[in-house]
Amino acid sequence: MATINGDIQSYLVIFFLSIIISRFLLHYFFKKPSNSSLHLPPSPPALPFIGHLHLLSLSVSKSLHNLSTNYGSLLYLRLGSRPVLVVSSPTYVAEIYKTNDIAFSAKPKTPFEDGMLFGNTGFIISPYGDYWRFMKKLCMTELLGSRQLERSRGVRREEVTSLLSNLLEKSERQECVDLIEELLKLTNNVICRMVMSKRCSEENDEAQRVRKLVVESFDLAAKMAVATMLGPLKGFVLWWIRKELEGIPKEYNNLFEKILKEHEEVRVKRNNNGDEKEDRDLMDILLDIYYDQNAEFKMSRSQMKAFILDLFIAGTDTSANTMQWIMAELINNPHIFKKLRQEIDSVVRIDTRVQESDISNLHYLQAVVKESMRLHPVAPAIPRECREDCTVSGFDIPKGTAVIINAYSIMRDPNLWENPEEFIPERFLNEQNNLAETKLQDFNFLPFGGGRRICPGSNMALSIIHITIASLVQSFDWRIDGDKVNMEAKSGFALGMLHPLMCIPVVRFNPL
Repeated sequence: MATINGDIQSYLVIFFLSIIISRFLLHYFFKKPSNSSLHLPPSPPALPFIGHLHLLSLSVSKSLHNLSTNYGSLLYLRLGSRPVLVVSSPTYVAEIYKTNDIAFSAKPKTPFEDGMLFGNTGFIISPYGDYWRFMKKLCMTELLGSRQLERSRGVRREEVTSLLSNLLEKSERQECVDLIEELLKLTNNVICRMVMSKRCSEENDEAQRVRKLVVESFDLAAKMAVATMLGPLKGFVLWWIRKELEGIPKEYNNLFEKILKEHEEVRVKRNNNGDEKEDRDLMDILLDIYYDQNAEFKMSRSQMKAFILDLFIAGTDTSANTMQWIMAELINNPHIFKKLRQEIDSVVRIDTRVQESDISNLHYLQAVVKESMRLHPVAPAIPRECREDCTVSGFDIPKGTAVIINAYSIMRDPNLWENPEEFIPERFLNEQNNLAETKLQDFNFLPFGGGRRICPGSNMALSIIHITIASLVQSFDWRIDGDKVNMEAKSGFALGMLHPLMCIPVVRFNPL
């Protein structure tokens, strides 16, 4: 009986695979020809079915860098069934971010377009239109602009203090620190307190639940991205990961709905008592808009949840990974570490803790941060999508073509940067050692993207990065096992360090 069941299972598998392969072949050989009359950009040799997928490795940034080096700075690829334009030159980037900015103002639809994980309602990937323009203005004026930056200064100071206190305790025990974990806790706490006035360590550990869900979402998104490239095989992949597709969005929705209801209850009590909340978090601001009958745009509940999710995805891992790269470069370059500390000591009294108000005078600190973001951009491949037929340098770009701005290659281009593989913060200083103006309009420095969809949270991210790095350099020396930190990067779309930065903090100045 076991043999019979085994044979039946084998026959079913063969039958199932035969159906899939047959469908794939029929789709490939009988699909209508397209783009035959278009003047498309150059394209490397492609293979049937998979297109140019064989030219990509798990390290996406390095794969794109090799492609641009070997085949040119404007390439038209086919990743499975998905047409993609890869742009690796500031000249072409200028045509996209300036000349054709509206035409390229869309973001590629996420794999969750069918309503999963709030669909495409998030601000980061929402279609260019009334909702996006409303949220962009709201971000600049209330949510992520200078007003909120000043409003959350106390939060950043308290969380950096908590980080330093923890490091001091570990220093006393000469305990090795996993720096990325400490930095992730810092950024997660800052975002959590800005969004819902809670820290990771508080009741129910909601912030930690969000962080866990963010990690799971990245993994699920990678699987979904592969599914979208497989054309007729997409349904098979969706069936394979069906439990994750049901579980993760449901947990997100339940968690954010609970947080929203808690804020609504407090809001009702406050309104009934005629109280004014002085320190409003971002959830309060969103709820005010949600209940405002005269609001410029009527936000849905899903849009509020999606925006909160955007903040955690864009503001937690990215800033923490950037700071880990910076500290790794400083440890590997002790002369730069020493020069940065000397600058801090010259601006801040030796017995005084560095403050955010000091950052504007710490030019070398800002140059160090910029140089690290140039070498190690956490978003090495910036996505856009062509929302209408247009041309770039005489080449036809069809509507619906995905676009990858190859920031990694641009910021390591030897034609743009002298000794591009070396860590040289001085390249961002002028002859007087003041911070040189970074010509963003030249599009050779793209850590936050560009055009109208440039990252709206860049100032918020830089505020936490600058004060954290300054505090870590001012307060501690750092010992590692060996002479150099391993600078190998992870595979994937993001550019994180493969090996966590493990080091022992040695107290140089007690900031508490």
